[in-house]
Amino acid sequence: MSKLSKRDHLVKTALELFNKHGFHAVGIDTIVQKAQVSKKTLYNHFHSKNELILATLRYYDETSRNFYVREVEKRSKAPAEQLLAIFDIAEEVFNGSSFYGCVIVKAIGEFSEIDEAIRRSCEESKRLLYEYIEALAKKSNAQEPESLAKEICLLLEGAIVMAQVSGDSQIAFIAKSMAKKCIDEQVGQTV
Repeated sequence: MSKLSKRDHLVKTALELFNKHGFHAVGIDTIVQKAQVSKKTLYNHFHSKNELILATLRYYDETSRNFYVREVEKRSKAPAEQLLAIFDIAEEVFNGSSFYGCVIVKAIGEFSEIDEAIRRSCEESKRLLYEYIEALAKKSNAQEPESLAKEICLLLEGAIVMAQVSGDSQIAFIAKSMAKKCIDEQVGQTV
């Protein structure tokens, strides 16, 4: 396996710290110390902390969305079942040792200005997730795929927050039960 580039190592280290502690709570000194690089190395790759934050959010978005898509497709070929599989995967994520909630939601909370590049990146991430779920809803022949996609996204986002706040990974099971009702209403019996 190839060794990570310095840039990628910085992104992964920063993401780990931001995920656990928040964006404003983690300073550049903490990042360079944890990554075991100099400030000069960090600033050779990123001109500012915000630029590093953007890189971490893009990395998180890409890797987490790709992970979900791969896992969903492994579990079923039927689109309605794939919509439900999203919640099985969420439960596994909630049980992981590095689950601290959604990094994207944390970033929106800390960078609330509408014209902020970080906020726009977060909005893009959530839009891409919605579009993936909407595509599955369309493939499942839902009567109103846009509405079903919004319901599934709402249940998923709510489950993430509830799992973070309560520490109860079973929230995903409850959300899945509710999602099944929404899917059955729009598609017919799924499983």
